[in-house]
Amino acid sequence: MAIVTAVLMIILLLMGFPMMVPLLVGAMLLLFTQFPFMDGPVMIQQMIGGISQSVLVAVPMFILAADIMIKGHTADRLLDLVSKFVGHLRGGLPMTTAVSCTLFGAVSGSTQATVVAMGQPLRPKLIEAGYSDKFTMALIINASDIALLIPPSIGMIIYGVVSGTSVGDLFIAGIGPGLMILLLFSVYCYFKSIKLKIPRRAKASREERLTALKRAMLPMGFPVIIIGGIYSGLFSPTEAASVSVAYALVLEMFIFRQVRLGDLPAIALSTGLITAVVFILVAAGTAFSWVISFARLPELMLGGVIENAAGNPYMVLGLIAVAYFIGCMFVDPIVVILILTPIFAPVVTVAGIDPVLVGTLVTLQAAIGSATPPFGCDIFTAVAIFRRPYLDVIAGTPPFILLLLLSTVLLIVFPQIALFLPGLMD
Repeated sequence: MAIVTAVLMIILLLMGFPMMVPLLVGAMLLLFTQFPFMDGPVMIQQMIGGISQSVLVAVPMFILAADIMIKGHTADRLLDLVSKFVGHLRGGLPMTTAVSCTLFGAVSGSTQATVVAMGQPLRPKLIEAGYSDKFTMALIINASDIALLIPPSIGMIIYGVVSGTSVGDLFIAGIGPGLMILLLFSVYCYFKSIKLKIPRRAKASREERLTALKRAMLPMGFPVIIIGGIYSGLFSPTEAASVSVAYALVLEMFIFRQVRLGDLPAIALSTGLITAVVFILVAAGTAFSWVISFARLPELMLGGVIENAAGNPYMVLGLIAVAYFIGCMFVDPIVVILILTPIFAPVVTVAGIDPVLVGTLVTLQAAIGSATPPFGCDIFTAVAIFRRPYLDVIAGTPPFILLLLLSTVLLIVFPQIALFLPGLMD
């Protein structure tokens, strides 16, 4: 029946139904065929329970903060700061792109928001400098995925809710892998610029750097507020999200004066639409996860793995990485996290693996999947924003995907990349 359910879900997905439909149909098919004594309303209870956890309030708050910043000047000021400090290096412009995406991810938490905010101003500059459009688009969508690792991270919030792992610990654990990916991308951009014989840009003066630093000081307050506030005990991750919205409003409405009162309804509508999609997926995914857990499918599917897990945690981490990577290639990362996390939970427990490490690894795979064909969400965002064919957008992605997979291997072999900073906070 599990195989029949999986086939039916795939058919519904290929027919073009929204992801919530295959999830709910699959859950109800398993429930009513295997447990006919169960009442139908139990599905509704599970769905409501899945979106009733207070930490999920942080999701629309971070989305709203990102929407406000996209409308305002925050992205431009961060971009100018990075350009003044690294723009003169060999490969400085693509490095500027990677660093800017990382910084904007640290204030938005959204990969798609980063593609929009950083892609529009940087793509013409990269093409003008001599880089191909395929390389440029691939760099932007893959560098934007660092936003899923650098806090605040919506993916980490969802994983924390599903697994019961501390969202604050996950936030701080994502910093190390995010910076590692940034370093790998920067090295690749350096050698790419040498190969293309791209001339170096003029170095910014000390005065220009100081001016850019002063202009970016207030936008850089976002990560300070979020990380500093959480780990000082001043507020929870949910409260940090609310404070980030207030901070974004103050910056863009009263200091930068780029967002007017009349802009707020459109911003709120955009946030509401995205939040509705996320919460519907979370509700449907929670119900599906509950059914497969109730049916003991994880034990039936992974019985042999669970038996061997205690003696080989590397095998478990490798299996998790492969499963999430493949899943995120075809389905929204939020859905993959909701479905696979309960399946692997028994294996992780038996193996004694730190759940923070697992959460960081899972979020990394979600980041890779966001820019990996055939259905990476950032790919379709780039298609819409850049107005380029799908095949052109994905043509330059293989080198970046290989670097991201290398990051996965390094994280598994050297878990302290993720666990070092949380360990300092204990």
